Amino acid sequence: MFGDLNNQAIEHLLKYQLLGHIGCHANDKTYIVPICYAYDDGCIYGRTFEGMKIRIMRENPKVCFQLEHVESMGKWQSVICWGEFEELTDKDKRDKGIKVLQNRVTAIMGDKNLLVSNHWPFALNDSDYKEGIIFCIHISEKTGKFEMI
Repeated sequence: MFGDLNNQAIEHLLKYQLLGHIGCHANDKTYIVPICYAYDDGCIYGRTFEGMKIRIMRENPKVCFQLEHVESMGKWQSVICWGEFEELTDKDKRDKGIKVLQNRVTAIMGDKNLLVSNHWPFALNDSDYKEGIIFCIHISEKTGKFEMI
């Protein structure tokens, strides 16, 4: 059976997955890249460093975000969202983004000794001095599909 995910299933996947893909486009170049993310209140939060993804999103903040949960070739769910990139430079917004990311990654890891990357986890205090760019994607539209054989 193949079908559309309802809003509850879409929200569940957004909340409980950890990896997704951002699609962005500027200057006749489309770029799709995986990210570790956290979802909260209609926003996808991420942390990254200077590079092509940030340059493109700054130039054209309209982006697409995709994630999937695959159990087998015949049993999967996929969500696609469209929204607008915002670089979080305001201290309060940046702190919130860091807190959302930290809470999500820590919940997934279960063991504070495990690292998702060399940059995780990090403490919320002194967020002004954390390296990297904290951003959010404000979701304006979302859809989802599933297959279950």
